[in-house]
Amino acid sequence: MSLRVLLIDDHTLFRVGLEGLLAHRNIDVIASIGEGREGLQRAEDLKPDIVLLDMRMPDINGIGVLKKLRDTGFQNPIVMLTTSTDERDLVESLRNGAQGYLLKDMEPDALVLALRDIVSGKTVVAPDLAPVLAKVVQGDGTLPDEASPFDELTPREGEILSLLAEGQSNKVIARNLGISDGTVKLHVKAILRKLGVHSRVEAAVMAVERGQRSSRDST
Repeated sequence: MSLRVLLIDDHTLFRVGLEGLLAHRNIDVIASIGEGREGLQRAEDLKPDIVLLDMRMPDINGIGVLKKLRDTGFQNPIVMLTTSTDERDLVESLRNGAQGYLLKDMEPDALVLALRDIVSGKTVVAPDLAPVLAKVVQGDGTLPDEASPFDELTPREGEILSLLAEGQSNKVIARNLGISDGTVKLHVKAILRKLGVHSRVEAAVMAVERGQRSSRDST
C-alpha cells in the first residue's frame, strides 16, 4: 500500500532528493513544502498518512509546527526528520506528540521501514539516539521535570493503555480483556481526558515514552 507523505523542510535540494528516493519505494510525497505556515495549511487540506517535519526552519520551527498540528486536531503520525541529535529536541518532540524522531543521514531503506512501522502504530527513534533517550528517561520511565498524569489512571485504564501502545484496536482489546467494545471506548475516553491528549496516537506515544508497554513485549 502506497503511503501519502507530506514533507515540510526548508532545504529544496533535500526535499527534491527525498521525493525521488521515496517514489522509488512506493511512497507518494503528495506535497513538498519549504516553510511551516504553508505546511500547516496543506496538512489540513490534504490529510496525509504521515507528516515528515524538519526541526530547524526559518518561520516556525519543527516543534512549533508539531504543536500547532496537534492543537488543530491532526491525528495522523508526525515524524521529525532532522540533523539534530540534541536530547532536548528529542524529548520535546516526543512530549508534543511526534511519533518518530529520525536523522537525515539514515539509509533510505531504513527510513522507509521506520515510516511503515510508525504508520502501523509504533513510535520509532533513530537507533543512534536510543542511548540519549535512555539517559534522559528517569528510572520510572517518565521524562525529567514532568508531572505524571499516569498516576490518575485506574489499573484497568493502565492495562488498556498498554494495549493501545501495542497498536491494538478497541475490538482486539475488548476480546483480550473479556469486556465489550463499548466499555473499552469509555475507558479510552477517560484515558485521553486524564492524559490531556486528543488522540489514541498521542496516548500511545506517552505510554511508550513512559515504558508502559505490556510485559508481553519482553517475552
